[in-house]
Amino acid sequence: MRTIKPLIALAILIVGSISCKKDTKNVEPIVSTFYFIRHAEKDRTDPENPDPELNQDGLNRAIKWAEVFDPIPLDVIYSTNYERTSMTAAPTSVKKNIDIKYYDPRTLDIEALKLENDGKNVLVVGHSNTTPVLVNKMIGVEKYEQMDDNDNSSLFIVRLIDGVPTDIRLKMD
Repeated sequence: MRTIKPLIALAILIVGSISCKKDTKNVEPIVSTFYFIRHAEKDRTDPENPDPELNQDGLNRAIKWAEVFDPIPLDVIYSTNYERTSMTAAPTSVKKNIDIKYYDPRTLDIEALKLENDGKNVLVVGHSNTTPVLVNKMIGVEKYEQMDDNDNSSLFIVRLIDGVPTDIRLKMD
């Protein structure tokens, strides 16, 4: 009988601790997806212009990006405050009826960006030298180098599932 009482007490403790544990099987993970693109082809006729618009190829590509993102339920669109990035984001912004939020890649707080967009689908339009840097910060690894100046078709997708990143780079040509 002395042996049974401690075993019963131990069994009650074990069952009690198991039943008090949070059931994580039915909890949906928080999934955030960030789509990073570089601006479309810019007008290079005036090399002295620091803020050129898109050329015709770039306008066509911006429309193509809107088609690419059409089936994706975007929640937010970010762009740097340059003509070429704004013009790249514009067709998607109009099609989705989402105002563009402007950001400065030099002062952007990646952790704040992640928190602010927890569980959302986000498009970020940047530049050849800033887009890979932002992607690397999102994934926490120096994986991607500066983009080639003629690369206007790369799409970086970073998915955070409960904060854990996965990434892929696609060429949309």
